[in-house]
Amino acid sequence: MKYLTLIITLFFITPNQQTDKLTGSYNYLIEENNFYIQKDKITFNDSVFVFDNKYLPKGKILYGNAILLDNFINTDLIISISKDQIKKDTILFYMHDKQSSAANYLDEVVGKGKLIKIK
Repeated sequence: MKYLTLIITLFFITPNQQTDKLTGSYNYLIEENNFYIQKDKITFNDSVFVFDNKYLPKGKILYGNAILLDNFINTDLIISISKDQIKKDTILFYMHDKQSSAANYLDEVVGKGKLIKIK
């Protein structure tokens, strides 16, 4: 009887779960001297992102405690986004240098910016 209850409970829980994935197009802005400057447009699709500038390679999105954008404009640069930012139209992010001398390069922020959803 308890297995039947467990199966019924799981049946009702599963459809209500949502996956937090980055999707859609965003304007990509970098903060320089306390001003945000638009650099490019970026499109997210599940676990891959691409810039509108066709010369830049595709990057990959790693989902975990924080969302990481790898293979960004510079291969030594990685972007981190807090999971609570995904549902917002303006997403704040931090840039980290993989070649940093810090023990964990994600602990050292080398820049920040915003992604603003294009409606």
